[in-house]
Amino acid sequence: MNSHRNLLGGPDPTYLQENEEAYALFGEKSGAPAEVAAAFPTFSLAWAALADEAFEGGRVVESYAYARTGYHRGLDSLRRAGWKGHGPIPWSHEANRGFLRCLAALGRAAGTINETEESERCWQFLKDSSEEAYAELKG
Repeated sequence: MNSHRNLLGGPDPTYLQENEEAYALFGEKSGAPAEVAAAFPTFSLAWAALADEAFEGGRVVESYAYARTGYHRGLDSLRRAGWKGHGPIPWSHEANRGFLRCLAALGRAAGTINETEESERCWQFLKDSSEEAYAELKG
C-alpha cells in the first residue's frame, strides 16, 4: 500500500492491513470488545477498547494487561507488514489506530502504577511513530 517514497532517507511509513470482518464485528459489538478480541485476537483496536474500558472503571492493572496484549499483537502485525522496529506508523491510516491506541493505553496505565520508565518509553515511542497520534492520545 506504500505509494509514496520517503525523500528524507528514513524508513517508509508502515500501514497495517485492514481487517474488514473485525471492523464489522467491532461495529456490531461496540459494547462488547471482549467478544471481538476473542474472535479476532490480532485486532488491536478491540484490546485498546478493553484497556480504555478497564481504565475508566478504575481497573488499572487490568487495563495494563489489555494494553500490553494489544501492543504485542500490534508489534507482530507491524513486523509482518515490513516494519523494522522504527519509522512512521501513521495515525491517518485507520488500521494503525488500534496499535497506537494500545501503545498510549500502555503508557497511561504504566504511569498510573508507577512504572515510570516504561510509561516514558511508551509515550516517546508513540511520539516517534506518529506525532498526530501523540497529540490526539496524550492530550
